[in-house]
Amino acid sequence: MNFYLLDLFVNPDSGTIIWMIIIFIIVWVILKRFAWKPLLNALKEREDSIADALSTAEKAKLEMSRLKADNERIIREAQKERDLILKEAKDLKNSILEEAKKQAKEESKKILAEASKKIEEQKAASIAEMKKQIVTFSVDIAEKILSQELSDSSRQEKMIKEIVDDIKFN
Repeated sequence: MNFYLLDLFVNPDSGTIIWMIIIFIIVWVILKRFAWKPLLNALKEREDSIADALSTAEKAKLEMSRLKADNERIIREAQKERDLILKEAKDLKNSILEEAKKQAKEESKKILAEASKKIEEQKAASIAEMKKQIVTFSVDIAEKILSQELSDSSRQEKMIKEIVDDIKFN
């Protein structure tokens, strides 16, 4: 039997060839009708899905590059804004310091003027007090001297005469 199958393939007769052709056509029609369309459709769907995936990937790549460019632009703008804010803060700090220095100078001048005024007032009050005490001491000294000088009645008369002589009448 093994030889018979081998003999069929090596020396096929015309009936076998016809049957093989008929069976081939039947298998081919069945495959075409039931297998080729689903296989071709599956291959077409696979090809379309791969093309869609590649298209989506390309779109995603373009979107990523656009987002990267936007991010870099936003970062540059944020850096510019940061620099501007820092500059404004520095300027504000400097103006506040200058204003504080100016106010401190004005306040110190005001305090010095008030202190000078108080010193002058105290000086004048001290001088007046000293004059008052000097007058009091002078009167006390004069009183003591006069009391010693005028203890004697002859001295009193002599002094009154001298005072009257010194007074000039108009």
